[in-house]
Amino acid sequence: MNTSEAAEQLRGWFTGRLPEEWFEGAPEVVVDREEVAVVGALPVPAAAAEASGAERAGVVAGHVQRFREETRDRRIAIAREAEQRFGRKVSWGVECDGEREMFTTLSVPVMTRLRQPERRVLDTLVDAGVARSRSDALAWCVRLVGKNTDEWLAELRSALQHVERARAAGPRA
Repeated sequence: MNTSEAAEQLRGWFTGRLPEEWFEGAPEVVVDREEVAVVGALPVPAAAAEASGAERAGVVAGHVQRFREETRDRRIAIAREAEQRFGRKVSWGVECDGEREMFTTLSVPVMTRLRQPERRVLDTLVDAGVARSRSDALAWCVRLVGKNTDEWLAELRSALQHVERARAAGPRA
């Protein structure tokens, strides 16, 4: 099974497995080699509609925290099922009133070799207090590139899906 088929199967499984009352619509399911991130949209609480500014933000934050606590045991059980079935760790998050909060995420070490100019960039970020360590600085750089090149990365991911389909349709060795 190729990566896009696996992602589709995971999306379908979570959509069918999660209680319908948890989220508005189907959850967003993002898959990589190690992790499945499940993010559902929570309805904006009625109290938030009447509030403004900091009070509205507080109502939404309280709503998100209540959902997190009330669903914890069921989310853990579902994650264990999925981890057994699909061989990937599961992380959870929600989106409410335009804010996204991840409850759990997997942090995976990545090995890389950097030459002095690249190390100096990381060290500058550390020395300036932007990051606590070279590792944090590298993660900061990756987030910045991802944020500023979303359209290009989406196009690249789409092209990779076409390559996977062509490989799957080709002759078997």
